[in-house]
Amino acid sequence: MFEGSFVALITPMTANGALNEAALRHLVDWHIDEGTSGLVPVGTTGESPVLSQDEHLRVIEIVVKQAAGRIRVVAGCGSNNTAEALRFHEHAFQTGADGALHVTGYYNRPSQEGIYRHFAALSRSNELPIIVYNIPPRAVVDITVETMARISRLPTVVGVKDATQDLARPGLEALHILEPFDFLSGEDATAVAYNAAGGRGCISVTANVVPGYCAEMQQACLLGDFPTAMAIQRKLMPLHAALFAEPSPAGVKHACSRIGLCDDHVRLPIVSVSETTKQSIDSALRALGVAQ
Repeated sequence: MFEGSFVALITPMTANGALNEAALRHLVDWHIDEGTSGLVPVGTTGESPVLSQDEHLRVIEIVVKQAAGRIRVVAGCGSNNTAEALRFHEHAFQTGADGALHVTGYYNRPSQEGIYRHFAALSRSNELPIIVYNIPPRAVVDITVETMARISRLPTVVGVKDATQDLARPGLEALHILEPFDFLSGEDATAVAYNAAGGRGCISVTANVVPGYCAEMQQACLLGDFPTAMAIQRKLMPLHAALFAEPSPAGVKHACSRIGLCDDHVRLPIVSVSETTKQSIDSALRALGVAQ
């Protein structure tokens, strides 16, 4: 249902900290032109932790309306508060999103049973497809292979965004998940390796900056042309590394500012990247031919 190059979309902001709605609409159109498979607004890269609830909902509304069915939109709906996640999930459904991305567990660290019940409640609420976001480095808790298999049997759960950094995970999960299931990487630097292990795409930060390269790489993977995919990945590795040298999304917003997509404003407690990191990002962009 979901495969290829999805972008973990940034949320453009103005100098006074407001949403830059015009820049956001432009990003949607640009990604469609560049061959991106889908948009994932208001995840971590979209600065969801520092958006108000009204801003969160507004970003999803803008992206869905601007996409107008031309590209899939998977709305970031995650929360460690099940009641709040349900509100976001219902809004995404009513707005017309194609799916919802749900993380769970950060800070309150639920048990595996609690994680399952969280997703069971979401699945019962409406028919919007759910992608489970498993990211132990941020959430502290891991969704085990057994729990993921159990969650996969919920009627509206269709896939996983895997940021476990464990390349054995898709193979292990596939042993227990017999239904069709979309395995998506959440790690740019290992996206090709994840696909070789059974994945079907990536929800990418780097795709904010070079969506054409990322789309071409993912398409090569889907065709089984891993030599081509790895050749592109080698070109992208310096950019992957530079974008994550400091807390995200400061790096990717700087990169987007360098290619004229939006300003580099972020909200506290994230701050703009250092001059050293800016130079690394700029160098990687020049090597890819996307900045002067």
